[in-house]
Amino acid sequence: MENQPEIVRQAIVYAKQGWEVAEGWLLSPAAWTQFALLLAAYLLALVISRRLRGPLTRLLAPPPDQTNVVARLRNFVLIFLPLLLPLLAYVFTGLGEGVTRSLFGSGAVIAFGKRVFLFLAVRILVRDIFTEPFLKLLGNYVLIPIAALYAVGLIGPVSERLEATVIPLGNMSFDLLWLLRAIVAGGLIFWLGRWSNERSTSYIQSQEEMRPATRQLAAKVAEIVIFGAAFLVLMNILGISLTSLAVLGGAIGVGLGFGLQKIASNFISGVILLLEGQATVGDYVELDNGEAGTIVKTTARAMILETFDGRWIVVPNEDFITTRVVNYSDQGSANRYEAPFSVSYDTDINIVPALIEEAVAKLPFVLQEPDRPDCELRAFGDSGVEFAVEFWVNGIDDGKNRFTPQVLFAIWNALKEHDIEIPFPQRVVHHKGLPPAA
Repeated sequence: MENQPEIVRQAIVYAKQGWEVAEGWLLSPAAWTQFALLLAAYLLALVISRRLRGPLTRLLAPPPDQTNVVARLRNFVLIFLPLLLPLLAYVFTGLGEGVTRSLFGSGAVIAFGKRVFLFLAVRILVRDIFTEPFLKLLGNYVLIPIAALYAVGLIGPVSERLEATVIPLGNMSFDLLWLLRAIVAGGLIFWLGRWSNERSTSYIQSQEEMRPATRQLAAKVAEIVIFGAAFLVLMNILGISLTSLAVLGGAIGVGLGFGLQKIASNFISGVILLLEGQATVGDYVELDNGEAGTIVKTTARAMILETFDGRWIVVPNEDFITTRVVNYSDQGSANRYEAPFSVSYDTDINIVPALIEEAVAKLPFVLQEPDRPDCELRAFGDSGVEFAVEFWVNGIDDGKNRFTPQVLFAIWNALKEHDIEIPFPQRVVHHKGLPPAA
C-alpha cells in the first residue's frame, strides 16, 4: 500500500468504508426495515403516479385553439409530468425516514434511498424535459454528476478537495470550486439573459403602434439592460467587488480611445440612427457608391442590407452618418421612376407622348397622384428620337425588376399597335474618291 499512488490509496480507503457501511446495513434489522419502507414508498408512488397521470394530463392540456398566456403556462407545467414518480417516491421516503428515526433512532438507509430518488428525478429532468442544447449540456456534465455525488454522500469531500486546490495567477489565486461555480453560473445567467432578450425583442417588435425606429431603439435598450443586469448578478454571485473593476474599466476606456475608436464610432452612429429614425429595418436605401438594398437587420456595429438578388451587404453605421445615403423608405411612400425608349426619325413624334402616357396610365400599379405618367422628349440620338416616360408607384422598384419591365412591355405594345418603329443602332457611311471600277 505504501508504494501505491495517493489516488489509489484514497480509493481503497473509500472502498473499505463503503463495504463496512454495506455490511452493517445487511446485518441490521433496522436497515432491512428501511429497505422495506423504500420498496413500499416506490410501489406506492408508482401506483399513484399511474392513476394521476391521465387526469392531470387532461386537466393541464389546453384546448388546441388556445394560444394565450394561460395556455402556454399550462403546457409548460405539463412537460414536468415525468417527474411525478420520482418526486412522489422522494416525498413518501421522507415520511418513512421520520418513522424509522423515531422507532430505531437511525435512518441512514432510507436517507440514502431518498437521495437516489432525487438523482433519478434529476436524470429524468435532463433526459426527457430539457430540450435546449445548452441546458442539456449543463445537465449532463454538471447536474447529473452533482446529483450522483450527493446520492453516494461524496458531495462534501469532493467540494473540500476542489476548494483546497488553489490555482495561482500572478498576484491573484482562486480554487477549483470557485472556477467551476463561475463557469456554471456565468453560462446559466447569460443563457437566461439571451433567452430574456429574445422574448423582450419579440414582444417589442410586435407592437405595431410604435415607429420602427422606436422599436429598434427599445430593443437595443432592453438588450443592454438585460445583459448589464446579468453581469452585475454574476459579479455578486462570485463575490467580486465592482470597485475592483475600476482599473479594468480605465483600460477599456483607453482601448476605446485608441484601438477601438472605429467600433465606438459605429456604436454611437447606430444610436443616433435609431434616435433620429433616418434608416431602419424595412427601408430601401442606396449608398453613395451605388450599392442598394433593403435593411433587414441592425446591429450595434453595422446595418445589414439585402440586395434584390439575395446578397447581404454589411455597412458600418458610421457610413450612414458621414456619407450620402438615399432612403427610398419602403414604408408605403410613393417613388418616381422612368423608362427610356426611342422611336424612328420617320415617326410623327407629336403623337408619341399622349400615346405612351395613356398606355402606361392603364397599368394597375401606376399612381395618378402626385402626378400622372409623363412622357418627355429627351434627345435626338444617333439612331432615333429618344424619349423617357416618368411614372409614380407605391413602393420600390428594387433592381429595376419589379415595375419597369411591365412599363416597357406597355410601351412596346403601344408602339407596335400604331406601327411606330423602334430603331436599332445604325450608321450612314459616305465614301469619297472611289475608283472608276466601283
